[in-house]
Amino acid sequence: MGMTISEKILAMAAGQGTVRPGNIVTAKVNWRMSNDVTTHLTIDMFENKLREKKIYDADSVVFIVDHNIPAENEKTAKVHQVMRRFAGQHNIKLHEGDGICHQIMLETYVQPGNLVLGADSHTCSYGALGAFGTGVGCADFLYAMATGTTWMMVPETIKFDLKGRFPEGVYARDLMLKIIGTIGANGANYQAMEFSGEALRHFSIDDRIVLCNLAVEAGAKTGIMEPDDLVTEYLKENRDMNPGGLYFKSDKDAIYRKSYTFDLNRLEPVIARPDHVDDVVAVSECLGIKIDQGFIGSCNNGRIEEMRITAGILKGKKVHPDVRLLIAPASKRVYLQALAEGLIDIFMDSGAMVMNPNCSVCWGSCQGVIGENEVLLSTGTRNFKGRAGHATSKVYLASAATVAVSAIRGVISDPRDCPPVVIPAHPSSRLRPVIPGAPVIPGLTRDPLISANTKGDCGSEPAMTDRK
Repeated sequence: MGMTISEKILAMAAGQGTVRPGNIVTAKVNWRMSNDVTTHLTIDMFENKLREKKIYDADSVVFIVDHNIPAENEKTAKVHQVMRRFAGQHNIKLHEGDGICHQIMLETYVQPGNLVLGADSHTCSYGALGAFGTGVGCADFLYAMATGTTWMMVPETIKFDLKGRFPEGVYARDLMLKIIGTIGANGANYQAMEFSGEALRHFSIDDRIVLCNLAVEAGAKTGIMEPDDLVTEYLKENRDMNPGGLYFKSDKDAIYRKSYTFDLNRLEPVIARPDHVDDVVAVSECLGIKIDQGFIGSCNNGRIEEMRITAGILKGKKVHPDVRLLIAPASKRVYLQALAEGLIDIFMDSGAMVMNPNCSVCWGSCQGVIGENEVLLSTGTRNFKGRAGHATSKVYLASAATVAVSAIRGVISDPRDCPPVVIPAHPSSRLRPVIPGAPVIPGLTRDPLISANTKGDCGSEPAMTDRK
């Protein structure tokens, strides 16, 4: 009886030839990552609770300040000070101002076949590179930081077979929301979601990250897919270090708890309604709902492809006067690429506000917090009550294209009404020349949706409905 890719990674990390779902293993961890939400708690326990104050292989520990940066108050500033002090004392890698933790880990550290623990639930993102990433609390992180190991029950695996190609106006974000809406927010509790099928050949790395990142929103232990030549290309283009890894594949006779098939040809743009990530319907069911703010960014949808799609829609148009549109690239590298391509110019000219690379509005703490009864249309990861601000506010989740078109019209709109236009490949004349060797995010592996707008004026507003 064969093993899935998740089982193979855990077996290797545990030093065992074979593992089965339900087995409890003690596994060696390749990378341990913590951000500014709970790192100070881990440090407090390390300094005041541990008898032996030691860190196992500090070179494989990464601290990242990304949720509240720059600091918005004295309390947050103190948290950042504690992280800087501790990282300096113990020679721990510290990223501050470089972007969202998961994007940095993917760009810089994670390798195929790795077992990665992160003190953040969306650590499952790393499955896009064929790694087993999972989120833990600060106590479990402390144990891993001190010992280099963790205990874990081997999860069962659900297989998602993907076929076909995305229709115009439909993206990986729509697919993953559709999957969550189909199986439910508890549909993959403590299971690995393994994505496979011929459709993945047409998915860019950015697309793949979108799928794995949201796996936890269905309760999954991780999201993962088999690494391929595209992963090799991504590592070569983005890494001066850690370019290797182990390329595991699931055995043909591996056992899966369940299997689902999704035909991409039949998908349409979708939206997750407040206050549940699995309340997913066609965007056509929400047309005309007035929005107060749009957000494009987060660890799920803030990479260069989303920046390009957004710019293609906003080019030559203006954000509706009653809407605030905030855009936050996922990392400094993505920001620089968007700057070099002239995308930032387009955002600013449209009236959008461009944030520094960070969790921003998705986190609902330091930027773009929404007020009483306001409506946010977001590419963030969650939409539970109060997620992005006041308890009476409402958060809808959708693709970057849906958010961009809706921000122009002032109401929730169908992105198929306004396909992205062609963006010139050269940088804006107002930008400095592109520096040779500057960081670059790999391009699309499927044709970008940059066809000319032939479906009418994006600025025209459909009939407005009352907020729901």
